[in-house]
Amino acid sequence: MRPLVVVNVAMSADGKISTRERRQVRISGAIDRARVDRLKAESDAIMVGIGTVLADNPSLTVKSSELREQRVKKGLEENPIRIVVDSLARTPPDADILHKGRGSRIIAISDKADSKAVKALTRHAEVIRAGSEEVDLRELLEKLGDRRIHCLMVEGGGRLIGALFRTHLVDELYTYVGNIVIGGDGSPTPSDGPGFLREEEFVHLHLVETSSLEEGVLIHWRVEKK
Repeated sequence: MRPLVVVNVAMSADGKISTRERRQVRISGAIDRARVDRLKAESDAIMVGIGTVLADNPSLTVKSSELREQRVKKGLEENPIRIVVDSLARTPPDADILHKGRGSRIIAISDKADSKAVKALTRHAEVIRAGSEEVDLRELLEKLGDRRIHCLMVEGGGRLIGALFRTHLVDELYTYVGNIVIGGDGSPTPSDGPGFLREEEFVHLHLVETSSLEEGVLIHWRVEKK
């Protein structure tokens, strides 16, 4: 059984998550970052795509020492399992996600991944193979469920989130809308990739809650299942 998939994104008022050069932009403030840290600490695993790793070099650790201590008291590792969807095994062996903070790591690859690169990554993480040309997300999530990962948080980027929506694997969505305008035809959005062509394919959401947060708005959605 696959995990519950919870997507968390922060976007500008015009629906962008970074600049067209893929530069990381601080959209939310300290209060929202603390909320995200709590969501992370409550998850079994947190997943990002290789584009996010190459652009931002995140560690995906739980920042609050108090939250880390609470996890340890529950018999968990300090940090949730950190997962990179990386079809071609392009994750740099010195990436922060592989070295910063205690806890397990998983790199999800496809059959097209370079064998030498895969061997280098196995020194730092468990490597899961799923899919021939690119990572098969449905197969990957089934394998994560077999590892008793019940709640999976996804933080980006737009192509990974778009692929999860296209394969109907998202259960909940948290969107923080910040008080800035980024603009740009090529600037990434929360759900990139080819998208849907017909209205009957669209993913519909049920509004759970909205709240004002700092100078922005936090929206919690639940995905309506067909």
